[in-house]
Amino acid sequence: MGTTKTEHFTDTQNEMATLAKAIGHPARIAIIEYLIKVDSCICGDIVNELPLSQPTISQHLKELKNAGLIKGNFEGNAICYCLNEEGFNKIKLFFNHVDNYLENKKNKCC
Repeated sequence: MGTTKTEHFTDTQNEMATLAKAIGHPARIAIIEYLIKVDSCICGDIVNELPLSQPTISQHLKELKNAGLIKGNFEGNAICYCLNEEGFNKIKLFFNHVDNYLENKKNKCC
C-alpha cells in the first residue's frame, strides 16, 4: 500500500486541503447555505430540506464538522448545527491572499 505524501507539505497547506475537500461536494454546499439561511438547525430539518437520506446527510455533516466548518451542540435528543466561524476565517484568509496576489498582478504577463 502506498504512503501518503501529506507529510511533505506544511500544516497550513494540509489544513487548507482538508477544508477545500469538505466544501468540494454540492450537498455540503447546500448544507452550509441552509445553515446560513436558518442561522441554526436540527439535523432533521436538513433532511427535510435536501433530497438525501438521513444517513447520507449525517455523513456530510460529519465531514463538515471534522474539517472545522460547522459545530454541533446537543439540545435534548437532537444536535443543533451552526457554522464554525474559525474554519471559514481560514478559508477567507487564504482567498484574501490569492486576491491580493491577483490585484497586484493586473496587466502583467505570466
